[in-house]
Amino acid sequence: FANGCFWGSEKSIWRLPKGIHSTAVGYCAGYTPNPTYEEACSSQTGHTEGFRVVYNPAEISYVDILRMFWENHDPTQYMGQG
Repeated sequence: FANGCFWGSEKSIWRLPKGIHSTAVGYCAGYTPNPTYEEACSSQTGHTEGFRVVYNPAEISYVDILRMFWENHDPTQYMGQG
């Protein structure tokens, strides 16, 4: 999942009742190799913040994870920070 702020979106996924095994944050796309947080936030690297979700599909569906993501994210905000 990619958006402008991985901390808030990652935290919303932790609120799901079951099935989430782990999450990890990082940067997606962009053209600067291995940017720092400050570089990525400068909007000069072409990156967006993102997070990976490892889940058990027997306990939670991808649709439920997507629903939580979109209920907590507004891509129309500056740099996708919503």
